Amino acid sequence: MNGLELNHFITLSAILFCIGVSGIFINRKNVISLLMSIELMLLSININFVAFSAFLHDLVGQIFAIFVLTVAGAEAAIGLAILVIYFNNRRNIEIENISSMRG
Repeated sequence: MNGLELNHFITLSAILFCIGVSGIFINRKNVISLLMSIELMLLSININFVAFSAFLHDLVGQIFAIFVLTVAGAEAAIGLAILVIYFNNRRNIEIENISSMRG
């Protein structure tokens, strides 16, 4: 892998995953930062899939990473659409107020 070993990718992925988890636990007020933290965690998982796929000379990890990216894109689009609709109705997107949604 041109000077980069598998443990470099695993370390990078672990750091990104820890940043994502800490973003979820530290900032529970802002919904957009929660979505960004989830996306960061999914990105770190994709780094692991691609790194192990390249290390084992198998394309299954890379194909699975493409599926994860597809699901992450759909999650971001649907989540942001829900937030935009909620903001138009209530004029704020604080998590404490979102828990009182009604149909």
